[in-house]
Amino acid sequence: MIEPALADEALLADVAAASDPDRICVWWLGQSGFLIKCAGRHLLIDPYLSDSLTRKYAGTDRPHVRMSRRVVDPAALDFVDVAASTHGHTDHLDAETLAPILAAGAALVCPAAGRALARSRTGREPDVALDWGERATIAGFELEAVPAAHPRMVPEYTGYVVRCAGRRVYHSGDSEVYPGMAGRVGPVDLALLPINGALANMGGVDAARLARALPAGLAVPCHYDMFEFNTASPDPFAAECERLGQPFQVLRLGERLSVG
Repeated sequence: MIEPALADEALLADVAAASDPDRICVWWLGQSGFLIKCAGRHLLIDPYLSDSLTRKYAGTDRPHVRMSRRVVDPAALDFVDVAASTHGHTDHLDAETLAPILAAGAALVCPAAGRALARSRTGREPDVALDWGERATIAGFELEAVPAAHPRMVPEYTGYVVRCAGRRVYHSGDSEVYPGMAGRVGPVDLALLPINGALANMGGVDAARLARALPAGLAVPCHYDMFEFNTASPDPFAAECERLGQPFQVLRLGERLSVG
């Protein structure tokens, strides 16, 4: 079992201690889940902090055996202002994770085409539902929905460009690289990209090349080390970033990244 760099009370203390208003702080929570702090406000994207999929697929031909320990109990994230989902797969829209966070007052953001599913799964209407190209500002974060291809480019799959404190952070959601993707997103300070290379997601080499094409000031890999059947090493991503001269950082779970 992979142990986080910071977890539970230590993670919460680190989040509370991050106080520079001119920087964006980011913590990887596992799979594609990230906590972003900017100007004292908090945004979650695609948090998966339960064992719902492990229970669901137990005894099947595709058991979802966890590789990493849960970073934090979602009930402890009662300070979160916004929770955003890129699409309806459970590791990106998990009712068990979202229930206590939304009950504590967080706003819910999802793709417009996923509104009904989000409502069904969480038991409440999303606060913001975005079509590709639409933007909304909520709790100081401007979110723009951009296309994702998982594997088809259909409105149920999206990524987000997040703007705060003069910075741009791109979370691709689950996606393969598609023609014109870099131009559609544009330059960003930070790109958060999947590298598992299976089930209609880009692999590490493609993720590195996309980061360079955007371009991204810094690239961080995700969507690995959660389930044994669907993971990959970050080494090919790191090697290709080094070959291209693309700045990158491979985060440990719960580790803080500061972008300024």
